[in-house]
Amino acid sequence: MTAATPSPSPEVLAAFEAAKGFMPVHEGLALYAAATEAGALGLPLLEVGTYCGRSTILLADAARTSGVSALTVDHHRGSEEQQPGWEYHDPTVVDPEVGLMDTLPTFRRTLHRAGLEEHVVALVGRSPQVAAVWAGPLGLVFIDGGHTDEHANGDYEGWAPHVAEGGLLVIHDVFPEPADGGQAPYRVYLRALASGAFTEVSVTDSLRVLRRTGAGV
Repeated sequence: MTAATPSPSPEVLAAFEAAKGFMPVHEGLALYAAATEAGALGLPLLEVGTYCGRSTILLADAARTSGVSALTVDHHRGSEEQQPGWEYHDPTVVDPEVGLMDTLPTFRRTLHRAGLEEHVVALVGRSPQVAAVWAGPLGLVFIDGGHTDEHANGDYEGWAPHVAEGGLLVIHDVFPEPADGGQAPYRVYLRALASGAFTEVSVTDSLRVLRRTGAGV
């Protein structure tokens, strides 16, 4: 008899669905299951790319259940496709005083509404800079930041080395077909597999879950 796939409570799932963001529910459920599994290692769970905290809710709840912390890294000024004139721009998260995007206040409200603030450490800064001062092992790294090759590779190079043996590397927006979306996360996914350090565990649409089974990146 196989164990049931971990799933969030109806209240947590409702908070996830109500939060501003882009991750669909079925991918969110796959992320939650991965985070719950990784939490059993007793190490922090980290995401790159917070935006307004939609997926952070799921990581935070999994972390709470496991007795670990969820870490989330973002400069909160928006990625390339979220700037004015681009498809994913949302003028409601522009700071009127400085004229730039600032998703940090929305993120904090998201966590407050979900009752999960105390389970999350928000690391506000650019991913490579934060990674450069991070030294500890991680049970899970979820890459969902900028979608250019520069940013996706920077996230991988900065954070994948910290995934512990048996820990999980999760990559979002992996589209093998160029017509479906940008290719940078897909190339990072292929790079991870080619490294020999990671083995694929599951595929849920654009979400890929890999396990560290070897050394290196």
